[in-house]
Amino acid sequence: MDDVTPIKESWPRARALWIAALVGVAALCAWFPQGALETAGFVVHGLIVVAPLVVPGILISAWVSASGAGGRIARAFDGRLHRTIFMASAIGAITPVCGVTVLPLMAGLLSSGVPLAPIMAFWLASPVTDPAMFATTAATLGWGFAIGKSVAAFGLGLFGGWITAVLPGHSWTTAPLRRNRLVTNLGGGACGAGHGFHAAVWSDAARLLLFRNELVGMTRLVLICLTPAFAAEHLLNRLLQPEALAAYVGHDAWWAIPLAVFVGAPAYLDGYAALPLTRGLMDHGMSPGAAMAFLVSGSVVSIWGAMAIFPVLRLKPFMLFLALAVTGSLCAGWLYALVA
Repeated sequence: MDDVTPIKESWPRARALWIAALVGVAALCAWFPQGALETAGFVVHGLIVVAPLVVPGILISAWVSASGAGGRIARAFDGRLHRTIFMASAIGAITPVCGVTVLPLMAGLLSSGVPLAPIMAFWLASPVTDPAMFATTAATLGWGFAIGKSVAAFGLGLFGGWITAVLPGHSWTTAPLRRNRLVTNLGGGACGAGHGFHAAVWSDAARLLLFRNELVGMTRLVLICLTPAFAAEHLLNRLLQPEALAAYVGHDAWWAIPLAVFVGAPAYLDGYAALPLTRGLMDHGMSPGAAMAFLVSGSVVSIWGAMAIFPVLRLKPFMLFLALAVTGSLCAGWLYALVA
C-alpha cells in the first residue's frame, strides 16, 4: 500500500516509530557501548567524507527551489523526455557521485516538478562507475571489464529511464516523493515558480527566506537518511565476511549470475574494496558475467544505499527503482557473459 495517508494522520504514527527507534538505539548502546561508539564514529566519518559532494547538492537544491529554476527545468523536459533520459544516463555514467551523495539534488528536482524518468536514469547510472572507478577497475580487472562496466552503467540508466517514461501516468509517477514532514516542506519553490525566475535569491527577502528554509529542510532530510545508512554499512562490514560470497557466486553455473545479484548485492560493502574481492572470486572460478552482475547490482542495490533512498521515495517508485536495478543488473551480467 502506497504512502498516501495525509500528513496530519501519519504524523502520530511517524512519531511513534521515531520513539521506538530511539528506544531501540538506547538499548543497543546500553548493551554494546563499545560497538555503539564504533558505529557512531563510522557514521561521523562517513558524513565528513561525503560532505564535499553532499553540501553542494544541498545548496544547489535550495537555490533551484528559491530562484524558481525548478519550474524552468521541469518545463525544459516537455516534449524532450527521451533526449533528457539519454543525457541523464550519459552524465550519470561519468560523474563521480553515487545515489547517496546525489540524494539532495535529486529530491530537490523531484519536489520542483522534474519528471521521474530522467531522475531515475541518473539515479541508476551514477553509482556504478566514474572516472576514478574506471581507472581502478581497469587496473584491477582489465580494460575490457572497465569499459563493460561503463557501458552497463549507461545502459542501466537508459533502461530505467525509458521504462519509467512509458509507465501510465499514476499519482506515484507524477508525485514520487513521500508525503511526510521530511519531504513535504521541500520544493516550497512554489514561491519562486509563481514569481518567475530570479537567480539572485539573496536580493529578495521572500526568496532568501525560502532558500534558508529549503536549506534547513534538505540538510535535515540528508542527515536523517544518511545516518542510519552509514550505520547499516558499518554493521555489514562487521557481520559479513566477504570471502563467504565465494560459496555462492564462485562457480560458473546457470544460477551464478542471479545469485551474484540477489546474494552479492545486499552484502556489497564498498565499490573499491569490491574490486580485489571480485578478482579473487574470479580466480576461484567466478564467471565474468557473474562478476559484472555482482559489481553493477552491488553499486545500485546495496542495503545502505537503498536505506538512504527509502525515506524519500514513495513505496511504489522505490520498488520500481529496485526492480529496474535488479533486472538491469541481470541483463548486464548475461550480456557481458556473451561478449566476454
